[in-house]
Amino acid sequence: PLTEFSALGTRLAFTTDSYVITPLEFPGGDIGRLAVNGTLNDLAVGGARPLYLSCGLVIEEGLEVSVLRRILRSMAAAAEEADVRIVTGDTKVVPRGAADRLFINTAGVGVIRGDLDLGAHRIEAGDVVLVNGFLGDHGAAVLLARGELQLNADVRSDCATLHGLVAELLNEVELHSMRDLTRGGLAAVLNELALASEVGMVVDAAALPVRAEVSGLCELLGLDPVHLANEGKLVVVLPARAAERALEIMRGHPLGREAALVGRCTASPPGLVTIDTGFGGERVLDMLVGEPLPRIC
Repeated sequence: PLTEFSALGTRLAFTTDSYVITPLEFPGGDIGRLAVNGTLNDLAVGGARPLYLSCGLVIEEGLEVSVLRRILRSMAAAAEEADVRIVTGDTKVVPRGAADRLFINTAGVGVIRGDLDLGAHRIEAGDVVLVNGFLGDHGAAVLLARGELQLNADVRSDCATLHGLVAELLNEVELHSMRDLTRGGLAAVLNELALASEVGMVVDAAALPVRAEVSGLCELLGLDPVHLANEGKLVVVLPARAAERALEIMRGHPLGREAALVGRCTASPPGLVTIDTGFGGERVLDMLVGEPLPRIC
């Protein structure tokens, strides 16, 4: 109701996303939990308090009812944990071969308080870059769950809703910009922010938090953790003076125990992201052309 929106915030936030991940279930989550958390995170990093979700299902004929029930229960649990309501939905069934088992679309509505602005245009030279934990867990977990590799590793998706952590940061710290690290990983997001803000960014390779299992998998397959998708990670760009307090808040939250300062913003070269290799040199950290792991979310 509009009266509730006016009581909670002054501006309406609205987003939508579709989820086509394969397999439908993977260590640490499933397509249902992903569809809830992913859309809530899109709202959260825009500074919005999430309130309502819609859910649209496209079901391929022959999908096991037991699988559908598990996924819907997972969606309900994720929404309840996040204190949001799924208020409307739609279901369509298509013939065999017209879809791959199950696709889900969710749209989310939330409110933004006051004049909060987390646009990339607020990023300045001298700002620092923080992440809230290990990179690449989701991409690695889904890759292993597909069973195409004869590899065993205890890697779970980081699928989680971030708006609780975001709310704590917004209440305590001055933030300039924020994004969730989904498809394309840290590298894609930093390049988008650098181009939009016209500042340079330098990443400290030694500071990047990556699990040993994910690092080992990437070495075997010729991948880089900074290009892998995440579903419970965000990047925060803020003034250097606020970094210590922001890290303290993150590390005090269950979703930020391994938070780290991983980079800094520079006046030049504008729009370029480089990575300090730790061996006395730097290389350009670019976005990949194409998608190394399709249908990852």
